[in-house]
Amino acid sequence: MRMEERAEAAQCSFLAACRPETAEFLLQGAFLQRFPAHTQLTREGERADFLYVVLGGAVELYASWRDRETTVVVLGPNDGVIDASVVLDQPYPQSARTLEASRILMVPSKSVRHALEADGGFAAAFTREIARSYSQMAQELKNQKLRTSLERLANWLVQRDRETGGTRRLVIPFEKKILAARLGMAPEVLSRSFAALAKFGVRVDGAQVTIRDLPALEDLAGAEKQMVEEAS
Repeated sequence: MRMEERAEAAQCSFLAACRPETAEFLLQGAFLQRFPAHTQLTREGERADFLYVVLGGAVELYASWRDRETTVVVLGPNDGVIDASVVLDQPYPQSARTLEASRILMVPSKSVRHALEADGGFAAAFTREIARSYSQMAQELKNQKLRTSLERLANWLVQRDRETGGTRRLVIPFEKKILAARLGMAPEVLSRSFAALAKFGVRVDGAQVTIRDLPALEDLAGAEKQMVEEAS
């Protein structure tokens, strides 16, 4: 790994929290790779040989069953891909692929497990990341079980607006079929839901979304609004 690549990799939260000698140990066997869009990183059931950390771009975690496929979550910069599998030395429970050109740090799983035992700072940072991932998954499950498709879309728009600066103008960062799977609905249901949100002040033009009445959209999101505020 070149010096400039090491400097970039060292900025990720995992390495920033550990001792210098631990960071050096982790980077010795690591790779910083640049992958084009739609590159398969892992497959469900494969051995977790590497911890993948997204430094730039976007990665989709997805699962398949027979002829069906669904998006579990979309990861962005500083997110780790299925961290628990690395810790437990178990197969990946989902598959992963890039949604756009991405920079991925690949750290051997054995090195990660060794560092977890040797460096308390690294272990604490890694534990926080796993806890954050668990919290997100629990929130997603609650969302799927309790919210209607319209409420789930409203809540996603409220969250996305907050994440991108609260301008009430946002861009859907991936294909709408990915968003539909991410929210647990068919693409045609997503289209109908966007149309139904027009009376709540939502205007859609391709991937561009304008929110004209944010309070109305937050009210539609209902109890999920409170959960988002508590998590932020």
